[in-house]
Amino acid sequence: MARPRSSTANAPTPSQVACCDTAANREDSMTTGNEAITTIFDADNHYWETSDAFTRHRDPKFADRGVQVKELDGLPRYVLDGEVFPWLPGPGDMHPRPLPGSFMDYFVGKLSRDDFEASFNVPPSEHPEWYDRHERLKAMDEQGVEAIWMFPSHGVVLEAPMLKNDIEATIEIMRAFNRWIEEDWGFAYKNRIFGVPFLNLSDPDKATDELQWCLDHGARVVAIRHGSAVTASGLRSPADPIFDRFWGLAQESGIVVSSHDGSDHTYADMYTLLSQVWGDEANVAVNEPGDNMKMMAGGSVVGALMKHRIVHDFAYFLVAHRLFERFPLLKVAFIENGSAWVSPLLHALETLGHGGGYLSKPKDMFIEHCWVAPFVEESVDELAQHLPVERILFGSDWPHGEGYSQPKDFFENVTNFSIEDQRRIMYQNARELTRG
Repeated sequence: MARPRSSTANAPTPSQVACCDTAANREDSMTTGNEAITTIFDADNHYWETSDAFTRHRDPKFADRGVQVKELDGLPRYVLDGEVFPWLPGPGDMHPRPLPGSFMDYFVGKLSRDDFEASFNVPPSEHPEWYDRHERLKAMDEQGVEAIWMFPSHGVVLEAPMLKNDIEATIEIMRAFNRWIEEDWGFAYKNRIFGVPFLNLSDPDKATDELQWCLDHGARVVAIRHGSAVTASGLRSPADPIFDRFWGLAQESGIVVSSHDGSDHTYADMYTLLSQVWGDEANVAVNEPGDNMKMMAGGSVVGALMKHRIVHDFAYFLVAHRLFERFPLLKVAFIENGSAWVSPLLHALETLGHGGGYLSKPKDMFIEHCWVAPFVEESVDELAQHLPVERILFGSDWPHGEGYSQPKDFFENVTNFSIEDQRRIMYQNARELTRG
């Protein structure tokens, strides 16, 4: 039985409390969601980028800037600033990958670090559905998946380190990458595969132009990095008014703006400061500061503190800097950022609202405008104490090792909800966001 909702949530509607209603659960007790719900909409799927994903459409004058793909020891590798990128092996169509779900035991402490690294052993040639949309549709049919949001695997990692030294090249490479996504996967292929372009906010005008191009080519969802924008004039909140043309276009079009977990260097100073204050300086030398993706693999004491810090603060400043007051129809989705940060965020926003001055309660603005997809290992019951089921998305992270081996395995996480609410989480919410 799901726990009762806390006072941090809005007054619950009948739909919101259905998962906690004993009669509703008795009514559904003879049928499981997996049996009653014949198709699902997965809001967190991935491809593995092919060897020319970042180079096929880039302007040749940027060939020697930003990320490059060079053959080393007979295999293509990512090279950045003259050095091999340290922890992405290289393009996903040429390097062994882990099987979907193979990291689950590692994350609960059942496998060693050596076991984790040994799981990167599956030749991509054995799984064309990881990088070919026609094969992916066949896999989706077998999995009972009607539609998916399709996010980058390497794109969400490479944008941030490129920004450190070359904003102009980063803008061009991400522009070229979006053309590859549209060409190889499509932004709404067969109305089932919704490739998600990754937008860089470093130049507000170019970001708006890129959003318009994505809209013109059928995009339903776009992604931005879950951190401050790196501009020529310094770091800026994504809710800074300099980006209002971008957000105005997003609101006018009705497109979903998402943030997906990835690398971020804008919190490097905070990471270093925490390490120094708590005597953990040794880990600063061996971990990329502020890099959530690398911390996921372990080895950093401070990394556990930083894991949810960036997305928490990102969401906080979207509200605090009045983005949703200026654009009251915006829709923002948080994908593969987990949900453990939602409760402390709502408490922080409640405190923010004590001083008044906002058109409505900051906490309520987040709940009204934002959707959250919990990690596969997290309690959806707990998230439902803070968000209505209408704001909870299902994402399997398929075919990544840290996700489920089969998308429908996520039904295990929503068994305490009524069939109606399971259908909303597993299908309707993403479908309505995507198709209206």
